[in-house]
Amino acid sequence: MPRETTRESLKVPREAAGERLDRWLAGALSVPLARARALVADQRVRIRGKRCAITRRLFGGEEVVVERHAPRAAPAPAGGPGPSLAVLHDDADCLVVAKPAGLAVQPAGPHAPSVATAVAGLGRFDVEGRALPGFPHRLDRDTTGTLLLARHDRALAALRAAFEAGQVEKEYLALVQGVPPDEGRLDTAYGRDPADPRRFTTRVASARRARLAFRVERRLGGGALLRVVLDTGRTHQIRVQLAEAGYPVIGDAVYGVASPVISRQALHAERLAFPAPSGARVDVRAPWPEDLVAAVAGMG
Repeated sequence: MPRETTRESLKVPREAAGERLDRWLAGALSVPLARARALVADQRVRIRGKRCAITRRLFGGEEVVVERHAPRAAPAPAGGPGPSLAVLHDDADCLVVAKPAGLAVQPAGPHAPSVATAVAGLGRFDVEGRALPGFPHRLDRDTTGTLLLARHDRALAALRAAFEAGQVEKEYLALVQGVPPDEGRLDTAYGRDPADPRRFTTRVASARRARLAFRVERRLGGGALLRVVLDTGRTHQIRVQLAEAGYPVIGDAVYGVASPVISRQALHAERLAFPAPSGARVDVRAPWPEDLVAAVAGMG
């Protein structure tokens, strides 16, 4: 059965005069240049009803009509789409869900469960030509809490730009071992561990920096509950920086310490605030997961 198509009309601004069609189109659609070129080559882009060449130069002011296939359906994961996810925010451009522990953001294989497949019933997605969400940021498999998803290419580009511009606020709760100060800041080098490329470390010469601030929310027997505010979003950053500062995350099998009170890393992305592509400011919080509530009670 032929795939459905959509048609979109784009007005070329006067200041774009002289630009190549493929490069302007990639920016206008927020898609990779290769995809824009493929649309032109497949004769899905027309100006004044006529087919276009990839290298065509724009005059400015003309109307470009783009015809695109409906997004391809994603492979169904074995055993169903996975757990239902609590929705914290939903609009035409983006979605925020509360991610549970043990669920990867993206599938490890064609039929593996993930957030990407678990949200299949939560509205329309069209990113890179697939009926899947885009992810402007990530959470580790065993980290819970707020996760932002883009519904389409333009939204993904806008949300990534917001992260890069420092317009996104991220707050985490971390249950750690030790006696941290009431509040503190960590600003360190950051990179892959030369001894194990699967791990990260602050103890390496690197131009990349990792920055966060923390304060003690509650002192507990043998540890503390910290509120952590991220300035940067490096892979494993909170787990690595706190561990190498002397306050390892409880339950973290890679960088932290094992504990009978929780079976996974005690890290929860509680709050996320960001400018939505619509211009609205979104500020959401994810409820504490049951295992973190029990862990805090068990150490209290």
